[in-house]
Amino acid sequence: MIPPLALAHRFRPVQLVQHERRTGFQAPFVGVEATPDPAAAHVHVALVSGRHALSLRYDTDRRRLKLYVEVPGETSGFYARRHGRLKTTPQALALTLTGRWLTAWSRDTADGPWRARCKVDATELVEVRDPAFLADLEVPEPRGAMSWRAGTFGQIGLRDLHLITNADGSAYVREGRHWLTATQAGPGFAEAAQTGVWSWLPGTDDLRPESLLWWTRNGLVQGDHAVHLLRDDGHWHVLASTWGDFDRTRMAITHTATTTDLLTGEHVLASTEIDLPTPPGPHVGAWDPHLTRVDGQWHLAWVAARSFFDFRPALARAASPTGPWELVGTVEDRTATEGCVIVETEDGWRLLASDGLDNPAGKRERYPAYDLDLREVGALDAAYGSNIPWPSVVHHSDAWSMITFDGTPYGGRLPGYGTHGDVVVLTSAQSSSVAASSSARTSD
Repeated sequence: MIPPLALAHRFRPVQLVQHERRTGFQAPFVGVEATPDPAAAHVHVALVSGRHALSLRYDTDRRRLKLYVEVPGETSGFYARRHGRLKTTPQALALTLTGRWLTAWSRDTADGPWRARCKVDATELVEVRDPAFLADLEVPEPRGAMSWRAGTFGQIGLRDLHLITNADGSAYVREGRHWLTATQAGPGFAEAAQTGVWSWLPGTDDLRPESLLWWTRNGLVQGDHAVHLLRDDGHWHVLASTWGDFDRTRMAITHTATTTDLLTGEHVLASTEIDLPTPPGPHVGAWDPHLTRVDGQWHLAWVAARSFFDFRPALARAASPTGPWELVGTVEDRTATEGCVIVETEDGWRLLASDGLDNPAGKRERYPAYDLDLREVGALDAAYGSNIPWPSVVHHSDAWSMITFDGTPYGGRLPGYGTHGDVVVLTSAQSSSVAASSSARTSD
């Protein structure tokens, strides 16, 4: 099938500011970095929209960081007692808005890691995801800073790396590079993340951010993710998981068709929920879509959840990429398997997935392979890291590579689960000239 894959590279692109700007924000994903002036008694960094302000204030003498949310007639201050008082003078401070979450950060050295110091749900006081709020959003010059920059938030980790494909399942290549979508992690779980498009030289650690995607739903701009992007006959088909407003009640997969070039710039997409066939037994949601056309028939793989979080792969077929979908089946002996991809191998078409630790014994930390009738026919021989890494494999230059992720957190204890992970690249023996490496490369 696919030859054994071994670790070649591990690295972590971190960027609190991805596309620099002070105005023109389309989504509630904003970052501001500032270098404090040692002579200033206070440092003040803010995001302002009309009569609303979200700000970070640093007291130089007390080395204390606080967040403030100002709305007409009221100012609320927030301080994390265990995290907000710094042990050393910071070399840099940052303020980020990621979905509903406003976060204050500090950095002890010029190239060291960022650490979250205070975090608050801004939507309890002002709806930052409202397009009207975003239209007026701007970043004034910080006070008490020697230098600064602002722009669209990037990420503190990457997960759900998913190769962009053509309708026939082949990898989408432009200008000699392969392209993929990734969940760009913020300081928290699903509602703090967004979707980015990246380009990659397979088998290497040359991974470059290219564009950002968001979605509108219920009148708000959301950072949905776990996305598959497919090119067919001059159109993009975008399948996304509705993690942006996840509230543990339901999850869905949406579809967007567009001719807009999604590989550059920033885009807010409208979408339609896919009417998926209901799997047997209890069902609360769906995520991790992958769409491919095989022998003239469309195949859609996804993850079907019995509860949060008890989930397994599902597969359906249709004559059209928009359905109606007929259920092929679900993998009923799994309880923590996700990251479905459909790939053509020498042995035929295979649906690959990833078995997490919460599966039954004997079905953990492996990459099972299924045929297109959902019969398990083997497993991918590849190094398995932490979390539930996706088996995003690609054949190139007589070799195979996988680009995936792990569960390594970032930003300290305050953000909680969801800040993962490192990017992990695996390669086959044919590409053994690529030496194994580990890098903490930071691109900010």
